[in-house]
Amino acid sequence: MPLPISDYALLSDSQTGTLVGNDGSIDWLCLPRYDSASIFSALLGSEDHGRWLLAPTHAKATSRRHYMGDSMVLSTIWTTPDGEIEVIETMPIADKRADIVRQVRGLSGSVEVRQEIRFRFDYARVVPWVRRQHGKHGEALSAVAGPDAVVLRGPHLPRAKDHMHESTFTVEAGQILDFSLTWYASHLPTPPPVDISDRIEHTRMHWEDWAANCQVDGPYRGYVMRSLLTLRALTHSETGGIVAAATTSLPESMGGERNWDYRYCWLRDASLTLQALLTYGKLEGADHWRRWLLRAIAGDPEDLQIMYGLSGERRLTETELDNLPGYLDSAPVRVGNGAVGQYQADVLGEVLVALDIAREAGLKDDQSTWPLQRTLLTFLEQRWTEPDNGIWEVRGPKQHFTHSRAMVWAAFDRGVKAAENHQLEAPVDRWRKIRDDVRAEIENNGFNKEMNSFTQYYGSTTVDAALLVLPQVGFVDYDDERMLGTVERIESELLHRGFLLRYNTTHGVDGLSGDENPFLACSFWLVAQYAHTGRMDDARELMDRLVGLTNDVGLLSEEYDPDRDLLMGNFPQAFSHLALVRAATAINTHLDEAGKG
Repeated sequence: MPLPISDYALLSDSQTGTLVGNDGSIDWLCLPRYDSASIFSALLGSEDHGRWLLAPTHAKATSRRHYMGDSMVLSTIWTTPDGEIEVIETMPIADKRADIVRQVRGLSGSVEVRQEIRFRFDYARVVPWVRRQHGKHGEALSAVAGPDAVVLRGPHLPRAKDHMHESTFTVEAGQILDFSLTWYASHLPTPPPVDISDRIEHTRMHWEDWAANCQVDGPYRGYVMRSLLTLRALTHSETGGIVAAATTSLPESMGGERNWDYRYCWLRDASLTLQALLTYGKLEGADHWRRWLLRAIAGDPEDLQIMYGLSGERRLTETELDNLPGYLDSAPVRVGNGAVGQYQADVLGEVLVALDIAREAGLKDDQSTWPLQRTLLTFLEQRWTEPDNGIWEVRGPKQHFTHSRAMVWAAFDRGVKAAENHQLEAPVDRWRKIRDDVRAEIENNGFNKEMNSFTQYYGSTTVDAALLVLPQVGFVDYDDERMLGTVERIESELLHRGFLLRYNTTHGVDGLSGDENPFLACSFWLVAQYAHTGRMDDARELMDRLVGLTNDVGLLSEEYDPDRDLLMGNFPQAFSHLALVRAATAINTHLDEAGKG
């Protein structure tokens, strides 16, 4: 049975990632990319669906862990009545390799350790052919099936037993034992081993050098830095694509059907991630992402999608895997995402806002930048009047969602701004008219005067946490009376046990059954709103409760179940971490202004 979501840590080489539990079990691993098929899937079932365990055998063994400095290298200290060991593990940053390395160090006494590995390829649908290799690099264990192969190296190689492999050995004080698992295409020769101590140190320095260039301070520095590192880990180092999360099908509510595959690149999430990184000086990633965007959307603007694969793949057909029971029996398990075919009008607003921020931060336009933005706005000109599925990807009837309309306004506003401020050729008069028409439409149809509140969609009387984004993109001021009225209704109708729901699911707008838990990004948006309107006591109190939900290594999932005190949803979730960064920035801005005053 898998652990609570909060008991996992992420290891990443910025090409893929793995989740390792505080029990020493790697329960989720897709190789060689985030969106590849998994070779360990215990997270979505049981240990028989694939895992790699390395942990003391003693029943009273306890663990405590941390990332080493500002890096993605994990240290776990295991304490038993007989002694203590440290396990240092990471996914090394290395060209054209996909490795996991685990180094066991004896600290004191004598500790018996068990290794168990269950190879299950293709989302646990394939048990590979496993054999022992003997060659110039020593003995190893290889597993091969179809296009994929992995090789396990290390002392005390496990032996076959009941469709798994296991070994038990003792670690004495002062001993260092190295283990590695390497993926390779099955038609190629087995890759040679690496110097594990060197790879660990190289990888630690890589992450710390990257972090050293982030301009982070303020009372939430540690949380912000871990969030920035997580966002960087979710960014593919070669393609520039940014995945929304490292996992698929972790449920939004236990036993419910709201289980989605988030291992793809949403234009919205990627744009917001870029904004978060730019806030702290990471300009180099903006150009990488911009080039990914240009490749991904190349072609007829009518074929524009809201999400793509890591290399810009368009076919992300959603299927259900019947062989996996789901996280704690929360079925179905999905691969691919049916929302790929949706029209979400807000997406282009997020993209245009991100490109505007990058330009103002100093990223120079190349010959494709402005044509790209014009292409996006040309597409939006043709469709801006249509209803859409909205930011929350509802699977019910399309609506004129007020948030989506505000992001349409933002798209044309940034287009006009860029053309006017940088003397770029564009149909500025036409764009300005559309921008003004959208504003008038929102004010007439998306605002309820009797309730003094913006509404979830035209004609509704409900609210949506996404309305908190309106001042973030400049549609209204944070302290506009209409916005303050909206915040009052959001607090009244969407706060659940002190955390914010996205919207009221009982109204059926999303076309799905069941409820969901508070969405963490929305609560961080509320923190920013409080900070920008001087409600600093409320901002700090909510922020402290939110960062208190991060697990022992600073990670957040998509949602939080306050009734069970459990993180829920895919993990770690980029949206939650980028919203944390935005909230901390808002608090820092207020503190800086107060200090100057």
